[in-house]
Amino acid sequence: MESAFLVERLRTGVPGFDELVAGGIPRGFFVAVVGEPGTGKTVFSIHFAWQGYLEGDKVIYVTTEESRESIVRQAEVLGMRLSEALSSGRMIIIDALIRDRSDQWSLKEVTIDELIEKIIAAKRRLGYGRARLVVDSMSAFWLDKPAMARKYSYTFKRVLYKWGFTALLTSQYAITTASAFGWGLEHVADGIVRFRRRIRGGKLERLVLIEKMRHTPHSLYLHRVEIIDRKGMVIRGRVDMRAEDTALPPEVARKIKEHEREYFSG
Repeated sequence: MESAFLVERLRTGVPGFDELVAGGIPRGFFVAVVGEPGTGKTVFSIHFAWQGYLEGDKVIYVTTEESRESIVRQAEVLGMRLSEALSSGRMIIIDALIRDRSDQWSLKEVTIDELIEKIIAAKRRLGYGRARLVVDSMSAFWLDKPAMARKYSYTFKRVLYKWGFTALLTSQYAITTASAFGWGLEHVADGIVRFRRRIRGGKLERLVLIEKMRHTPHSLYLHRVEIIDRKGMVIRGRVDMRAEDTALPPEVARKIKEHEREYFSG
């Protein structure tokens, strides 16, 4: 395997995470950031974008489930001044939720073709230089046609790979099954960062596992995640987790499987 020390790596800005991936995410990688709602995917993505700004990178952030203003406010609460980054001319946030036709950096339709076109336009505006891309989330582009997820993911990576992005692409997993709304992104990704959660002693715990990262001797263990006001995400120590910590009750799992068979057979 190529030496981890010869690979240029981009820091995420999340304390404790980069040590799990030999110093950071390899430049040019397309990394899937997956998990159920509320597990930390957006906060992780904001850190990655903010760290890019701090290091002088060009940053494009696509938001599909929150408005641009909501992302900026959330970042401020975590101590990251995205409004400053936007004013600097080195970051563009593309809003795919509001769909304001008077807004140059808003998607009019949530389609993979318009997404690619808008990202390329934003990169041209930002100009030459190392570039980071976040799409939060890709699931919005195939929610009504999950069978197309793999095709859309392949097209997205094939077209944008030559633009030199290092990309985080989030994907929503269902709360009930902890499964994706259409498999595909994981198949084309160079890395997979899996966020999940469990309840221990009546308290929510967030966890993270690096399931895949090419060219990287990455950690194979679950780690605890904390999200702290004015500081953001912090990765803590290893945790041991049993299957029963996250498994659905057998009767619920059976009914879900029956529903899935009926849905895909129909």
